[in-house]
Amino acid sequence: MAENNRAVVKLKERFADALLETKEFRGEVTVTVKKEKVLEVLKCLKEDLKYDFLVDVTAVDYLGQEPRFMVVYQLTSIPNKDKIRVKAPVTEEDCFIDSATALWNSADWLEREVYDLMGIKFVNHPNLVRILMTDDWVGHPLRKDYPVQGPDREPYKGRLS
Repeated sequence: MAENNRAVVKLKERFADALLETKEFRGEVTVTVKKEKVLEVLKCLKEDLKYDFLVDVTAVDYLGQEPRFMVVYQLTSIPNKDKIRVKAPVTEEDCFIDSATALWNSADWLEREVYDLMGIKFVNHPNLVRILMTDDWVGHPLRKDYPVQGPDREPYKGRLS
């Protein structure tokens, strides 16, 4: 049960007002937190609970729902052989969240990828520029409302092989 997980217990003690949901599915613990508190929660997980490895930062687009986006952090505690997923909802109107680069240098490129492909801005990121698309690219190609053929592009009419 998620409620018995050491990280969930600690987070409920320190951030009860920031936790939106805790759950466990197939042995994987997920906590959903308010985006305004995500950096504090991540700092607690890193410093107090030894989640020393930021495995990934990604985002999900729930087009048609509010909040539209969910920023997702995958963390591992190497000393404790433990994993946790932290999620934070982000609305389309306030499409930004605090950067985790102050905690993990590896967040740099991961957050740039989310920014580039989903359009979510990371506040206080040291170099928030596109990482995969060219600087003049229009839009964010992993958003569900992005045109399948790309902006102002003709469908491919050649052979695939």
